[in-house]
Amino acid sequence: MTDCKVNNPKIILASSSRTRQDLMNRLGLKYHCISPEIDESPRGETHADDLAKRLAFEKAYLIAQDHPNAIVIGSDQVAWREHMPHEFIGKPLTIENAILQLQANSGQNVYFSTALSVQHLASGFEQTLIEHYHVKFRDLTLAEIERYIEIDQPLHCAGSFKCESLGISLFEHMIGQDQTTLMGMPMIQLCHILRQLEIQLP
Repeated sequence: MTDCKVNNPKIILASSSRTRQDLMNRLGLKYHCISPEIDESPRGETHADDLAKRLAFEKAYLIAQDHPNAIVIGSDQVAWREHMPHEFIGKPLTIENAILQLQANSGQNVYFSTALSVQHLASGFEQTLIEHYHVKFRDLTLAEIERYIEIDQPLHCAGSFKCESLGISLFEHMIGQDQTTLMGMPMIQLCHILRQLEIQLP
């Protein structure tokens, strides 16, 4: 996709995620949040990359249809354990599920496929991409897991942790080019795309 001039664009983040809003706030841009209501269930995808890309695209496209003159940003993340990209790790939603996820993650490499979709329907601009990050969990005791969940309440986070908070204490190491990919939206890539749309950054 070539550079595309968009005059005085409205920017919409297609998400209700507090973490993604915090990431957007780093850019100092005026934007609006609209939460897309989509079914995030897999539709036969056999790799986390495919599921994440479809969901990010659908989130952005759903909002863009009602706001064709806006730059709409959608993002989605799917977690998976080493050698098992077809077995997706979702949001635990309950304390019991979070305990089970972290017990399964203990001592394991967990990978994150984070997709980004930026769309401006009025000009036909659309870019959807995938970024990767992975973490190696240290061996976790049940007491550590329960204490962590009580403090951080990561029930709406894929993999049952918040890396921007106390979740960092669960890891042996982290590998990736952009830590915001792990947080749920790859900001280096987003900045690159916004500059193509002639959004001034910084």
